[in-house]
Amino acid sequence: MNADRIISSAVLAVLLTLVPLHAAAQGATAKASETTAERAAENTSAKGNEKANANASDKSSAGYQVGERLVVRVAKVKGGFVEISWDDLIPTDWNPEGFLADLKLDQLEDNDPRAMEALQRMRAEWDHAPLVERMAGASVRLPGFVVPLETDGKKIREFLLVPYFGACVHVPPPPANQLIHVIPDKPVPAAWNMMPVWVSGVMAVGRIDSEMGVAGYQLRAVKVEEYKEDPPQRE
Repeated sequence: MNADRIISSAVLAVLLTLVPLHAAAQGATAKASETTAERAAENTSAKGNEKANANASDKSSAGYQVGERLVVRVAKVKGGFVEISWDDLIPTDWNPEGFLADLKLDQLEDNDPRAMEALQRMRAEWDHAPLVERMAGASVRLPGFVVPLETDGKKIREFLLVPYFGACVHVPPPPANQLIHVIPDKPVPAAWNMMPVWVSGVMAVGRIDSEMGVAGYQLRAVKVEEYKEDPPQRE
């Protein structure tokens, strides 16, 4: 297997996540017009593109595909915790793809050494993504997927909460402002690995590095419960 192709495909897979992030940061809709990521995708060979998206057809037992998110449709207060969305954790003036402008990603080929440069720069930028400081001390409730950090095979004692299915597992970690390190008051079942949940607790702001990614937020979870709403509808 061609190592250069793997690197390039990894860059593409992460770049494709920039579209919803950029739209959220600008308060735009999820459907964006042509982006840097899309132009890079158009110049990726069919074979490389198939490998980059091989996991996109994978479904969890709950029916989610890689990249699908859980949506908070109407913000409300439940049990003293204010429901927030992942967009609330992104500073409104942050452009997650701005640093890529000078890399000319539309000219990337599968064996282009600039693919490694793009991946390294992207990882560094994302691990130091700006945080929303006003979230410190907030009592919040939000949905996400469980990525275990500490487990004995029966219970999960620590985990990362991620905004879309497959993050940190099927595709590289999202920016630090889209990762929450969760320590639940009561361990959750190991069977909840990669499952959707609602998490309620008090937020702290500060980076924590783990083997699965750099989290910009921490949450002491008072309550972790299964996400009961229907999976996203696909056309």
